[in-house]
Amino acid sequence: MKIAIVAIGRLARSPETELVKLYVERATAAGRALGLGPVEVVEVEARKPGKAAEAEALRAHLADSHVIACDERGAARGSRAFAEEIGKLRDRGVRRLVFLIGGADGLDPGLVAQANGKLAFGPQTWPHALARAMLAEQVYRAVSILGGSPYHRD
Repeated sequence: MKIAIVAIGRLARSPETELVKLYVERATAAGRALGLGPVEVVEVEARKPGKAAEAEALRAHLADSHVIACDERGAARGSRAFAEEIGKLRDRGVRRLVFLIGGADGLDPGLVAQANGKLAFGPQTWPHALARAMLAEQVYRAVSILGGSPYHRD
């Protein structure tokens, strides 16, 4: 199952960008034997400002995918539950899993409503660059949990 983090905006060179790259590479390498990956980050630019234009740009990357929208009203999951969800999607035959991260104002409500699920990183508001790094790390952690790696400790 391919995994994509599809996000509005391009990250400048930063420590967060390096963390995203590191965890995406780790998840891709560790996931091969588990039928997970490659993991990729797709950065999307909207042609116009606003949530509707961003949603239109994001929709172009969602065909034939199971979509989970990162949204403050979503469900927070522990790392093991997150890993279990990814494993179940893989085992059900889902070919591509997409996590959506919106722009500064979040995701278009219509896009969130069309998603197969919603994921929250807790009640706090996080900068988009940090949200990408946190998501990439959790994807790697999920892969390591599914592979039986000692990376995750309860």
